Amino acid sequence: MYGFGYGLSYSQFEYSKVSLSSKKMSMDTVIEASVIVENKSEYEGVETVQMYINDVVSSVSRPVKELKGIKKITLKPYEKKKVDFIITNEMLKFYRCDMKYDSEAGKFIVYIGHDSLTNNEECFELIK
Repeated sequence: MYGFGYGLSYSQFEYSKVSLSSKKMSMDTVIEASVIVENKSEYEGVETVQMYINDVVSSVSRPVKELKGIKKITLKPYEKKKVDFIITNEMLKFYRCDMKYDSEAGKFIVYIGHDSLTNNEECFELIK
């Protein structure tokens, strides 16, 4: 009925589109994913901003969305705040078919929003 992380509030929050510092990432670099969250109500509110990552194609079945980061912010009425997440190669690793814990090159989708049902997404590619 409700997505993971769903919560009620007297405040209403609006998210900007996900912005990535780069569309390509190598094993030894990082990507910064960010959104601007705005409180669209007359009440101060606390919002839990959640980042999920999807590995589009991998050698084993992976979850559709994996929670990789959360940040709790407090916004005054009509206040905006930029929220940043750092994506590292370590966050993309999993146990592959050969039982090696490593990441695989390919396309990934980053979702940032209020809960797991968010469609606020942007893509990047991991290059080996």
